[in-house]
Order: sequence, then structure tokens, then C-alpha cells
Amino acid sequence: MKAQSVKFYAASESFNAEKRGDDRFRIVFYNVENLFDYFNDSTTLDEEFLPRGGRFWTKERYLKKQADLAKTLIAIGGWEPPALIGLGEVENRYVLNSLVGFTALKPIGYEIIHQDSEDRRGIDVAAIYRPDKFKLIDYQYYQIRFPFDESSRTRDILHVVGELPNRDTLHYFVNHWPSKFGGEFETKPKRLFTAQFLKHKVDSTLNLNPNHLIVITGDFNDEPDAESLLNGLETSLDPATKDPNTLYNLMYEMMYLIGTHSFENKWSIIDHFVVNGRLKNGNSTTRIFRNSAQIFDMPFLIMEGATGTTRPFRTYQGPKYVGGFSDHLPILLDLVLK
Repeated sequence: MKAQSVKFYAASESFNAEKRGDDRFRIVFYNVENLFDYFNDSTTLDEEFLPRGGRFWTKERYLKKQADLAKTLIAIGGWEPPALIGLGEVENRYVLNSLVGFTALKPIGYEIIHQDSEDRRGIDVAAIYRPDKFKLIDYQYYQIRFPFDESSRTRDILHVVGELPNRDTLHYFVNHWPSKFGGEFETKPKRLFTAQFLKHKVDSTLNLNPNHLIVITGDFNDEPDAESLLNGLETSLDPATKDPNTLYNLMYEMMYLIGTHSFENKWSIIDHFVVNGRLKNGNSTTRIFRNSAQIFDMPFLIMEGATGTTRPFRTYQGPKYVGGFSDHLPILLDLVLK
């Protein structure tokens, strides 16, 4: 019987802030919750996030959110800024340029990977990376088309290929799967289809070169034991798996203890890191530090509600502006480079 998600969350249960050496490469994913600019885009449904829109999204609120996100990403790095960061719910290139060029992130010199998707609200996945730590080889965005619902649109999947400092090749997939808006059962086929599509892309990558390293991340809108992950993406929940091409979900061992997102006062893990066995088993010149991922659950990212339950300190609670960071907590993992 599945355990209930916890209602109370003690911050800093999972994040380890110890100093990293030069042999470590930090990867992050962060769903930044509706990072919209404050200008109208006639091609998307962004009217809610305008100065006179339903959320009264002003320049001042936008700049505060940008500064807060930069603060968070720097804090995740600890002693050294993260090398590669996947982002969810960004509106466009403008907000990314603002984030890396006009906040505390500017001295780091992050470069941007972004492409507009056909999501009707105009939100996309993207990545930023340090060119001194990650040599970009190529990237591609995959559009998702549902054969059973041809009018539906969702976020693209981003596939980044790059060279690590030890010259190993990393394939980094950034996702934001369809939400459960409209009902979990009704939307389940879309997440399952997206998972199967991604599995095909990963298999094709490994068929070309089985030595490549796979890191899949993002907001999957499903927990580690959901059908989309187990049967669609074909992830293993067995930490002892030895097959170098098996995909393993690093978040599974945390799912009954902590979370990345809270809904109706219940924490759950819907933001994931999935890796191939070659990375997890430590049989290559790159491996996962301590065979685990982390949740960046610092106290400044968590708030207490009126009933005493906790949740991520988000930007809006319903229509009300509360001035927080995001409705998700960031996740991270370190690669150890030999």
C-alpha cells in the first residue's frame, strides 16, 4: 500500500551544502513558476500576467522575481555556480536574457538555450550553462503531437548534447510534461505518450553510442511510481540495477519522505532526475556523486500556511500575490569526473 505524502516538511532534510572539488559538475532543474515578462504577446495567452491583467504583473514584481531566482541559483551552487541548469515555465528569450544578464548571475557568464514552443500560454523549457565548464555540441527541441488529441499543445522536450570537462559526452533532456488540469485520469494518456516519445529518443541516442551519458530531468507532473515513468519511460526503481542502459529514477528513494511540490497540503515529488545505468553504476569516467540527487529545500524557499502545513514559497497563492519564488523546489545532482 502506498504511503501518504507528508503534510509537514522540515526544511534542509535533503540538501547537503558541503564544498565541492574541481572534479564535480553540478546539474540543476528548477520549475520557476510562470516567469513571464510584463509585455503583451498577441500570439499567446499571457494576458493574465500584465500590469492590468488578472495578476497585476508589474515591472516591479517581475524584477523582484528575477532577483529572487538569481539568489536561489547562486545559493544552489554554494561554493561554485552550477554548471548546467534546466528551467521550466519561462515565457521567452527576453526573460532569460534578463535573468543571466541583469541579475547577480551576470558575472558568471551563463549562455542560453531556448526556443519558443507551441504551448498556448507561451511557457517553455530552457537551459543555461557555463561555457567554461560545459562545451555545447548541439541541441534540439522535440515537439509533442498527440494522435488522439491533435488540437492539444504542450511544451517541447529539450535535448542538449555537450562535452564535460573530462571529455565525456552528456545528453541532457529537459521536460515539462502535461499537467493534471482537467483531471488526473483524463490527462494520463498525454503524460504516458510523452514518456514513450522520450523513451524512443533516449533509445535512439544509446543505439548510436552506448557509452554516452543520459540525464533526464524536469517537471513530469507525476510521481516516481506513476505509469508514465514506470511503463512509458521504462524507469527502474531498483537501486541495484546493473544494466548500463537501464534508466533509473534517482528520486524514488525520497518520495515517501520529502517533496518538490505541494498540492492540497500534500507534498509529492514530481520533479525528477532519471539517469542511465552507465552513470549510476560508476563504470565510466563520470559517475553520480553518492548515487543520489538532492532537493534544494532551504528555509527561505518554504512557507507555513494558516493551518500549520508547509508548502513552497510561491509567487502567487491562487490569485493573491505573496511575493515568493516558485511553487516548486529546485533539484540538483553532482557528477564526479575522473
